[in-house]
Amino acid sequence: MSNPLLNESTFEKMRERHAGEPGWASASSQPTGAWAPPTGTPINDGPTTKYHGGVMTVSGTASASLVLFAVLLISAAVGWIAVAEPQPGVLSFPMMAIVGAIVGFIAAIASAFKPLWSHILGPVYAVGQGLFVGAISKMFNAQYSGIVLQAVGTTLAVFGVMLFLYRTRVIRVTNRFRRIVIGATLGLVVFYLVAMVFSLFGANISFFTGSGSFGILFSLFVAGLAAFNLALDFDFIENGEQMALPRRMEWFAALGLLVTVVWLYLEILRLLAKLRDR
Repeated sequence: MSNPLLNESTFEKMRERHAGEPGWASASSQPTGAWAPPTGTPINDGPTTKYHGGVMTVSGTASASLVLFAVLLISAAVGWIAVAEPQPGVLSFPMMAIVGAIVGFIAAIASAFKPLWSHILGPVYAVGQGLFVGAISKMFNAQYSGIVLQAVGTTLAVFGVMLFLYRTRVIRVTNRFRRIVIGATLGLVVFYLVAMVFSLFGANISFFTGSGSFGILFSLFVAGLAAFNLALDFDFIENGEQMALPRRMEWFAALGLLVTVVWLYLEILRLLAKLRDR
């Protein structure tokens, strides 16, 4: 599922919490008529200010993202290996992968309330979600040979294309664009929750799970929505550097990016499986 982590309210929270720290005050914040030392007079900054851990940068976010992706891949390998085969051709989904998915979900939600804890919550999410991604990938690959490599390649291609379109400003993240993508994402979340409730009572939404034309179009829509969420992630990272958010926000942005990429990969995996079933 997409990440509601990277949004404008995060900027507002950071402004209020760190308004008095270096990197947050503009040069024009000095009161009108304030005293200035005469020309040539040495400037004394007075008492040393409290320690400040630095500010968020795009390169720092990229480094944090690489660390989280590496942790996710290692954990996914463990999840892949953990899938048991009690009988030839019959795979058993490991309980540790289910627990990992739950732990990862809790870590992602917690980071929305405590973004400065993301340097801890990010690796927790990567480990937990990695176990689930690795296990579910093995299950899909056992049924559809080679589908995981196709899904990984497609995910990387979509990521590269979206980054190129964003950097060249072919896609511009305006307020209207942001409202549409976030609104559609929240609507999709509600739909998933309703579908889950229906499934508890034995009901099945055929176009959601089926491999018919409508089911494939639905999966294309969801994958496309995940791709557009990447643009929101890129925009948040760029704005975070411009606004000099605290350095720990690099981990928060990296976590949000990882959540979106995992969602995109799982949706592409499901879409390819539907195409194989036709």
